[in-house]
Amino acid sequence: MCELEKAKILVVDDDETIRATFRAWLLEEGFEVDVAATGKEAIDKSQSEVYNLALVDIRLPDMEGIRLLKEMKETTPRMRKIIVTGYPDLQNAVASVRNNADYYFIKPVSLDEVTKVVKEQLREQETEREYGERKVADFVETRLRENPD
Repeated sequence: MCELEKAKILVVDDDETIRATFRAWLLEEGFEVDVAATGKEAIDKSQSEVYNLALVDIRLPDMEGIRLLKEMKETTPRMRKIIVTGYPDLQNAVASVRNNADYYFIKPVSLDEVTKVVKEQLREQETEREYGERKVADFVETRLRENPD
């Protein structure tokens, strides 16, 4: 179960000030927060840690944020992913959606808005998890009734 306050968030941005700002703000909001400066660092961390949500810059020094979305889907498929960009264009927005971004922010962003969206995304994630658990329980119960032996 992911209680909102115990959710783990990964902030991926090459700008140290942005990483530090997001980290400090989200920690103050009660989340566990980890940071990565590159796509590779984010992938490595997502292979050893389970994150509920990632805030991903669209431009990283070693790869585009869109590619990182694809890579992280392999390591953490249920993680919510939010793109944050200072380079908005229609092509990036469409590519983000096609690669399973759950939200798209344009810098500069309001930290209050980020908090609001993060909490909404975590609630949606929790709802999906609960729905999945109910579906499994219903399946098992049906099978037990069909084959009581």
